Amino acid sequence: MASSPKNVGILAMEIYFPRTCVQQEALETYDGASKGKYTIGLGQDCMAFCTEVEDVISMSLTAVASLLEKYEIDPKQIGRLEVGSETVIDKSKSIKTFLMQIFEESGNTDIEGVDSTNACYGGTAALFNCINWVESSSWDGRYGLVVCTDNAVYAEGPARPTGGAAAIAMLVGPGAPIAFESKFRGSHMSHAYDFYKPNLASEYPVVDGKLSQTCYLGALDSCYIRFCDKFQKLEGKPFSISEADYFAFHSPYNKLVQKSFARLYFKDFLRDASLVDEAAREKLAPFSALSKDESYQSRDLEKATQQVAKHLYDAKVQPTTLLPKQVGNMYTASLYAAFASLLHNKHDSLAGKRVIMFSYGSGLTATMFSFQLQNGQHPFSLLNIAMVMNVSGKLKSRLEFPPEKFVETLKLMEHRYGSKDFVTSKDCSLLASGTYYLTEVDSMYRRFYAKKSGDGDNTDPISAC
Repeated sequence: MASSPKNVGILAMEIYFPRTCVQQEALETYDGASKGKYTIGLGQDCMAFCTEVEDVISMSLTAVASLLEKYEIDPKQIGRLEVGSETVIDKSKSIKTFLMQIFEESGNTDIEGVDSTNACYGGTAALFNCINWVESSSWDGRYGLVVCTDNAVYAEGPARPTGGAAAIAMLVGPGAPIAFESKFRGSHMSHAYDFYKPNLASEYPVVDGKLSQTCYLGALDSCYIRFCDKFQKLEGKPFSISEADYFAFHSPYNKLVQKSFARLYFKDFLRDASLVDEAAREKLAPFSALSKDESYQSRDLEKATQQVAKHLYDAKVQPTTLLPKQVGNMYTASLYAAFASLLHNKHDSLAGKRVIMFSYGSGLTATMFSFQLQNGQHPFSLLNIAMVMNVSGKLKSRLEFPPEKFVETLKLMEHRYGSKDFVTSKDCSLLASGTYYLTEVDSMYRRFYAKKSGDGDNTDPISAC
């Protein structure tokens, strides 16, 4: 009998985000917001956005094609393809089916999997599905491929600066440098109306900001306690934040990430005060009698926990925050963009490290899980993954747009949402070579894409599904 695959996890990664972006500081001025509201209050620096020629399908096509090419993966080697997204293009036809155009060209139509949808959690659900498949008796020896793709846009108002856009592709298989620790996992699922999209005629969500933050932190509490319980049961010792080297969080905006890590520090204090240092115990003691609901609303507790946990935040979390702060909220891709940031910043010192991942999707679903990292062998090495993603190069090649142009673009996209029988400008001058883009939506709502080739405007069309 064949042995079970070992160290199943992520073998390779690629990320794509639009080159078009708007600075949060400029958006503050344009919106008439107080200085620092978006940059300090939300903790955001910049926001990527799609123009009329880009969407979640084009971003996914770009990320998948780039991953296969750069890691020299034969499309026939893919046996499962899962997509996580909450950006609705069609109520029936999955994004995965559009991506099959890449694989059909090689004659591979034997690929399982469809889309997973539940707010920002869909990418994690897709990843779990692929990992479970490789670990199961159904695995046929081929790779799994996970795609997280979203275009996060909001109506005019306080939530608009928490938008963003990106797609991430992840190759899943055994012997991975980013190994999934299947035995450690804590989840929390419940019913809430914190963020949802009930109006199918609009891409904008309905958001209860205060409730959303409370739901996020409540889910974090539950997942952490369950994760700690499983760790102690299996390892025979208590878990605290000192047991992990890095923490990556789903990041709607960076300020919530800061609050979240401080919250874990406070949970350690409540579980066992000896898990935090003496100075922290003195500062946190006055808050130990607060009820859970009171603790979510206490600004004094929030301030105190962030102060005492800052040195650990700087070491364990800050290296994961680059892309979420620079690109914005990428919904399903947000957590994995945080992890990509860690690989970018620390790829030469990650072997043997444990990374805790917290995934949250409104409505609500959440899971805390962990990766164990090892060097891996080329091309599936941490160094090569960081080089392929080329985070610095992609950030440096961006094109900053004034807020007026950003708002104008959103108005055009809002007008076209759900419509048919239109042709885009087909202007790919702002796109990098190898980027897919939308050319047309015909009278039957069929979407057509092309791929920019070379440095000019010559394109390779692909048929609509």
